Amino acid sequence: MPDVLFGQSYYLRFDPKEWAAMMPYPPLGTLYAAAYIRARGYTVALFDSMLAAHEDEWAAALDAQQPRFAVIYEDSFNYLSKMCLTRMREAAFRMIPAAKARGCTVIISGSDATDHQEKYFAAGADAIVLGEGEKTLAELLDCLTGRQAGDPAAVLGVSTPAAPTHTKREFIRTLDELPFPAWDLVDLARYKAIWYAQHGYYSMNMVTTRGCPYHCNWCAKPIYGQRYNVRSPHSVAAEVKWLKDTFAPDHIWFADDIFGLKPNWVPQFADEIERLDARVPFKCLLRVDLIKDGVPEALRRAGCAIVWVGAESGSQPVLDAMDKGTQVEQIYAAAANLHRAGIRIGFFLQFGYPGERRADIEKTLQMVRDCRPDDIGISVSYPLPGTKFYDRVQAQLGAKRNWATSQDLDLMFQGAYSPEFYRTLYTVVHHEFRMHKARTRLTEIGPRFWRARPAHIRALAAIPRHWLGLQRQRAALNRLERESEVVSRQSSVVSR
Repeated sequence: MPDVLFGQSYYLRFDPKEWAAMMPYPPLGTLYAAAYIRARGYTVALFDSMLAAHEDEWAAALDAQQPRFAVIYEDSFNYLSKMCLTRMREAAFRMIPAAKARGCTVIISGSDATDHQEKYFAAGADAIVLGEGEKTLAELLDCLTGRQAGDPAAVLGVSTPAAPTHTKREFIRTLDELPFPAWDLVDLARYKAIWYAQHGYYSMNMVTTRGCPYHCNWCAKPIYGQRYNVRSPHSVAAEVKWLKDTFAPDHIWFADDIFGLKPNWVPQFADEIERLDARVPFKCLLRVDLIKDGVPEALRRAGCAIVWVGAESGSQPVLDAMDKGTQVEQIYAAAANLHRAGIRIGFFLQFGYPGERRADIEKTLQMVRDCRPDDIGISVSYPLPGTKFYDRVQAQLGAKRNWATSQDLDLMFQGAYSPEFYRTLYTVVHHEFRMHKARTRLTEIGPRFWRARPAHIRALAAIPRHWLGLQRQRAALNRLERESEVVSRQSSVVSR
């Protein structure tokens, strides 16, 4: 019977797009908290909702474990948790009363609870941990169990129904002192079987940093704010070596907001990886203005297979409006530098930001054609509380303030075009991208058709399908653009 049962409210099954992709990772932030609390002498258990079928499994875990404390600790390294999807909020609102009904003290930590404390208190939460949670949670548990004298509500970084607050404690600066995540609590055999069945390899997740110091005005930072702390290259390489020797992953996803920001960090990391013989292929996220001065070569030495970048837009005025702090030319250079080093690149693209027009969109599409990224991820601008972007469009928001799932793609403010326009644009970009990818695949064999493998045959068959889909969806996009402009003119006349 553990002292603490940890859980989170992100259920992969409740997110159709991600469930179809089936690339599950255990909740790393939750595992860090569990390891930290266990190191303080508490017994802990984990309910891993990532692969759970329903919230009823949480209730069953509560019955089996009978913990004193139920801690719903969201994975702050999972960008989908940071998006605060309403389907996952609903799950949390079912998990809280289930724990309360069994006599547990319920503690919450996460972005959505930080932004909407009153809703979580109304659902029955006893306390909300604000900001970085390990130290705050440990001190709160010490007070609740009598290990430490004092009022639990007075713990810095804790908000309660009787004493609500938004005050956070100072962040952990020396991240190397944290224990490795509590991987022993996870059914890794199940994850491994899923990865091999779906993708033919097994991937695990890690982080090297916490926070982001940049000022993109649409990026919510309810946990870390503008603070940024980083582990040493030695510590990270040692963990890679430990994962490699203990669990034998074929791949690692570094889930940092920004990987290798500090000067010379990436070359030092590559040196440590080579010294420890710890090389495992990995993917990470970097800013385009950091991919220079030997960084691609160091990434290759360390084992990097693909770098994802927040390209966002091929229009400089849109990037400037976002306070992105990057130049379109740097996106082109980053793609060229990485490809030259033998590293793939993925583009995150964002459409619908205020001020973006069709000409800006076409610049983004041209950037994709020119740079030939190896993968893309598409979203529309998403206003989250605490951002300048949210403040700018708040008056335009209706009752819907969050997406239900990651495939929602609803433009919840007054954009230049209709929500249907952006959903169609999503399809257009994917059709064109996949058509070009198929053509590239065929260039592998050139005129020697006898070298064709089944993958090349599938690529050949995909080209006309995507071409036809592209023509059809382009026509629909043009129609939706005209309709949006008519509505805009009518609205302008009415307002006058």
